[in-house]
Amino acid sequence: MVVLAASVLTKTGKVLVSRQFVDMPRIRIEGLLAAFPKLVGTGKQHTYVETENVRYVYQPIEALYIILVTNKQSNILEDLDTLRLLAKVVPEYAPSLDEEGICEMAFEIIFAFDECLSLGNKENLTVAQIRQYCEMESHEEKLHKLVLQSKMNEVKDVMKKKATEIEKSKIEKGKFQTSGYSSISGPRRSESGFSDINISSSGSGFGSGSGFGLNTDSIDSFSSKSKDRPAASAKAPPKGFGMQLGKKTQKTNQFLESLKAEGEVIIEDVQPSAVQSKSVLPPTDPITVTIEERLNIIVERNGGLRNFDLQGTLSLQILNQDDGFIQLQIENRDMPGLSFKTHPNINKDLFNSKQVLGLKDPNRPFPTGQNDVGLMKWRIQKMDESSLPLTVNCWPSVSGNDTYVNIEYEASDLFDLQNVVISVPLPALRDPPTVNQIDGEWRYDARNSSLEWSILLIDHSNRSGSMEFVVPPADASAFFPISIKFAASSTYSDVKVAGINSLKGGNVTKFSQRVQLITDSYQVV
Repeated sequence: MVVLAASVLTKTGKVLVSRQFVDMPRIRIEGLLAAFPKLVGTGKQHTYVETENVRYVYQPIEALYIILVTNKQSNILEDLDTLRLLAKVVPEYAPSLDEEGICEMAFEIIFAFDECLSLGNKENLTVAQIRQYCEMESHEEKLHKLVLQSKMNEVKDVMKKKATEIEKSKIEKGKFQTSGYSSISGPRRSESGFSDINISSSGSGFGSGSGFGLNTDSIDSFSSKSKDRPAASAKAPPKGFGMQLGKKTQKTNQFLESLKAEGEVIIEDVQPSAVQSKSVLPPTDPITVTIEERLNIIVERNGGLRNFDLQGTLSLQILNQDDGFIQLQIENRDMPGLSFKTHPNINKDLFNSKQVLGLKDPNRPFPTGQNDVGLMKWRIQKMDESSLPLTVNCWPSVSGNDTYVNIEYEASDLFDLQNVVISVPLPALRDPPTVNQIDGEWRYDARNSSLEWSILLIDHSNRSGSMEFVVPPADASAFFPISIKFAASSTYSDVKVAGINSLKGGNVTKFSQRVQLITDSYQVV
């Protein structure tokens, strides 16, 4: 009752393309196609011929025949409908309806035949749908590229961090040499002069007192000690000890060489000399703004939102002290229930009137270092269920000696979610559950007795998905609460830094932004 084969032949009987949909030996299909030209009569208007075992349904197109080989019990009306679809598909892919054109696009025609027929049965498709399906936009390929890009970004971050440390070390070594220090075992300037700065990303990391906890007495004592040093210490260091400054960079150079092999551009590590008065800037953005929102959500299993709490933070990282004399222009989306709180050392009047983050004392810089400094916090609490980035429904049902659990998710169009993990608790089991169908991947955690459903990326191509698994009979409450984890590169409030203004009147400082939405607790109870 099915199509045995779909073929394209020349009128002389030469087979150009043939696709079989049932298991048959090659010699049999070659014999069937070789017999066809002998059965076709001249001057007749028939569209099929029959033998003792099979039926040939055919249509001539210029110098070619498109043929369906079927058994005699098949529905000839459906076969003719399938033949008309194939007759439209072949000219769509072949540049010319001759032997050369068909052979040139043979694989594309075979792929199109596979879309038209599934296991010998016609699919209800149009030519436009077949072309769209044959373009093969692969979701797995997008996921692979996303993972590959993530690994490349991690390597770049490590490279930039190491390169920044190397450049800072070179800058400090150059300063010590030009100021006449011959010992490298003394305390570093940044450690002795700025040791009282307390930096934290929690929003209260400016230290105690005015000036972000900067102890000016330590700077004065440091300067006085350097002035009282005897002049003999300003002599050049003995030969054989001056180059010890570069020992720590040898292992780092090996690391940078490995990054060069991966195609990264690295500034060469040159040993500083006593005559150097200017240092090379680090190969990274001197200012980094981190914007993060954290979700705490509880959703009822039968519908309804029990709790929605969103907390956001904006933090700042500045590598060089000269870049600390800045102000940040903030933009955000107007939302009901959105309220901001700034750090006590931030000029609140300036922020409320112009949405600009700047210090109360413009003559003092922001703290510098490798840690983030919290500048602003915000909170959103009044949201409805339609605003959720992801909704999950669980439907357990007992059938005989088994419980069938169907779970489906629906994602909002506002966010593309990454690294999604839906964790479903299970009753105590001897064996892992049987997963009948899933959009994504799954893992059974025997220690915690839970089933983890993982989707690497949820975007426009998979806004909804489902999973079905089977376990022994259990109560419906055994599959709750369901925990959800994910991350996104956009936020609810859409807070961002539109620009950075330098208070020194120089060029606008280069900066980068990192934006993410993550879950602290997201449950269906």
